[in-house]
Formats: sequence, structure tokens, C-alpha cells
Amino acid sequence: MTSISVRIPDEIKEKMQKLNHINWSERLRELILKIIEQEENKNLAKALLMNEELVKEAPEGWDSTELIRYWRDNRYGNKSN
Repeated sequence: MTSISVRIPDEIKEKMQKLNHINWSERLRELILKIIEQEENKNLAKALLMNEELVKEAPEGWDSTELIRYWRDNRYGNKSN
């Protein structure tokens, strides 16, 4: 496990020492993980929004099966004849 150092004012350190029943290292690890998760969720939300912006509505009356048939016939040849 890696160690990190955090500088805090003396007043905060004194208050932490009065609450000696709290495992401050564990609480900080939990907080760090929570912040990481929130940031990852923000990035996911941004990606989803970008994806939504890229999705376009098909024109009215457009039939995807016609396009699929066209490309299949051009790729593999029209075998129905």
C-alpha cells in the first residue's frame, strides 16, 4: 500500500486528536474513493450526453431494410435472380 502526506492546520489536527475513536486513515480512503467514483460518473455522464448529441433521428418514411438490402446485394450480388 502506498502512503501519501496531507498538510492540515494545527487547529484541525488538534480536533482530530480529540476524536481519537475515528480511524482517520480509513475515513480519508473512503472519501478519496467516493470522489474518484463521482468524477468517473461525471465523465460517464459527459460521454452519454455526447453520444445523445450524435444520435440523429431518421428522416420520416426512411426504411432501413431498403438500405440493408442494397448493401447486401452490392456486396454479395443479387442471388434472388
